[in-house]
Amino acid sequence: MASSQIWFVIGTLALIFFSSASAEDVVVLTEDNFEKEVGQDRGALVEFYAPWCGHCKKLAPEYEKLGASFRKAKSVLIGKVDCDDQKSLCSKYDVTGYPTIKWFPKGSLEPNKYEGARTAEALAEFVNTEGGTNVKISTEPSHVVILAPDNFNEIVMDEKKDVLVEFYAPWCGHCKGLAPIYEKVATAFKLEEDVIIANVDADKYKDLAEKYGVSGYPTLKFFPKGNKEGEEYEGGRDLDDFVRFLNEKCGTSRDAKGQLNSEAGKIATLDNLIKDFVSASNDDKKAAFAQLEEEVAKLEGSKARYGKIYLKAAKNCMEKGTDYAKNEIQRLERMLTKAISPAKSDEFILKKNVLSAFA
Repeated sequence: MASSQIWFVIGTLALIFFSSASAEDVVVLTEDNFEKEVGQDRGALVEFYAPWCGHCKKLAPEYEKLGASFRKAKSVLIGKVDCDDQKSLCSKYDVTGYPTIKWFPKGSLEPNKYEGARTAEALAEFVNTEGGTNVKISTEPSHVVILAPDNFNEIVMDEKKDVLVEFYAPWCGHCKGLAPIYEKVATAFKLEEDVIIANVDADKYKDLAEKYGVSGYPTLKFFPKGNKEGEEYEGGRDLDDFVRFLNEKCGTSRDAKGQLNSEAGKIATLDNLIKDFVSASNDDKKAAFAQLEEEVAKLEGSKARYGKIYLKAAKNCMEKGTDYAKNEIQRLERMLTKAISPAKSDEFILKKNVLSAFA
């Protein structure tokens, strides 16, 4: 196997490992995996809930916050069981009301019922005591933009922004259930300057709700750059549904964790020009580069930024030889397996994707 292929396989395996390590913060438990996850070599806090339960929906954002905070605590599992879907499992553990929260000590399937307050802080204090951990609740700021009459037009009507708006009511159970998912959507797109994930209290600002025909909660409306009248969002309400919708509508390339995918930064017209550039003789490369510069000059917005990456890559290929792209891709793949910031990860993935046209 060629050295470039070896490095590609190593990089791919490392990325697969990273992805698998970034599982959901709250583990979904079923009859199939319950005894594989619980009662083993770590303690487990398990919420038994029903999707329609108002108290469960109210607990959801707090429980998600708890799961995110204990994500790296290897000695503790934060899990949940949907009792509508897993009736026999909930019956086995004497669940008669929702939500029921139980602590399973390390190595035991005999739980103790949690009777404390249903806040992330109270739950964390309990888990730390029982599990011997010392985890603090993460306080990452929300990435959902809060709208009100004084900033609604400034943000939503900005022709340079694609804006998804949730009209909600604080007392609405469905809104409470959506809240942790909506926060994850905002987090996934936090590095996209032209994409705004926002919400507005439609119960408090009834005039705004009436203006946009809101009659039920939550109502989601999308205000793209080219249509500030707004359009009803009628897709699913899982994280992946929102991510697919926004990628399609906004021309972005994010996954549910906010990472760029393998298509991010690639521009078909420039990829076609790169084919000619790569195959050109050394004497003809300057002419091919000039044509590339001409096309990049026509680009606008984020595509203009990607175009500059193409130009820099082409220039380096001319100066450093034909192996530059292959060697640089290998270096970037190694860097992506390390602990780096989301912004730096974006930078490396964009470069790697563009360089793939040269390799």
